[in-house]
Amino acid sequence: MRLYLSVDMEGITGLPDYTYVDSGEHNYERARMIMTEETNYVIKAAYDFGCSEVIVNDSHSKMNNLLINRLHPEARLITGDVKPLSMIQGIDSSLDGAMFIGYHSRAGQAGVMSHSMVGAVRNFYINDKAVGELGMNAYVAGYFGVPVLLVSGDDQVAQEAEELIPEVTTVIVKEAVSRSAALSLTPRKAGELLTEKVIQALENQRNVYPLVPPEQPLLKIEFTNYGQAEWANLMPGTQIIPNTTMVAYQAKDIVEAYQAMLVMTELAQKTKF
Repeated sequence: MRLYLSVDMEGITGLPDYTYVDSGEHNYERARMIMTEETNYVIKAAYDFGCSEVIVNDSHSKMNNLLINRLHPEARLITGDVKPLSMIQGIDSSLDGAMFIGYHSRAGQAGVMSHSMVGAVRNFYINDKAVGELGMNAYVAGYFGVPVLLVSGDDQVAQEAEELIPEVTTVIVKEAVSRSAALSLTPRKAGELLTEKVIQALENQRNVYPLVPPEQPLLKIEFTNYGQAEWANLMPGTQIIPNTTMVAYQAKDIVEAYQAMLVMTELAQKTKF
């Protein structure tokens, strides 16, 4: 079995706020160590179960957070940006399952450091269904026929995952007290729980199906202000929905919708005020 891991940072054990996930802040280097150790628990459990290969995609910010010199030696790491598929880079139909580690809930919802890609975004919609990073990435995995077997993070992203993906295994390593505070397990206890849950998810894999995206999906992104919508609307093929801060794009498939989302969110960040 070939397993794919997308590893974000906001949902990692013990990380409550931006000082842990921003590379310019004082807690970041400590957080990188915890993130790498947490990923290693997942990789080891997968290999102990009998997986033949584990591919890890660093999925946070500039996507160069995981310490490769401390990563499990048998794993392969996708690191750095720009990546055509960003957080889901490396997914393809040859993989048997995916796991999303260190994930967080979508923008506008409760949860530790909840957001959707960038602060400029209020909501993503695929054919009027509100989704966050979890949903967008799960849809792309589903396009390639790959089921998301496990999602780890706080209690809020676990709830989001369970509502979106039937039979998914969730791992709650911390509970949201607020958007910038958490009641967290220690890294060791979280690692023990992850080890147990990875095995459970792999044993349950036949009961989890890929999240099949709609054909020719309509992507809509709701931004926080009109200037951000104007920037996003510079991408050919987009239109601003009148009297809203929402920009729509009719995609030929979910991969095109995903890449359109990447371009539009990057453009929206050009707004300074």
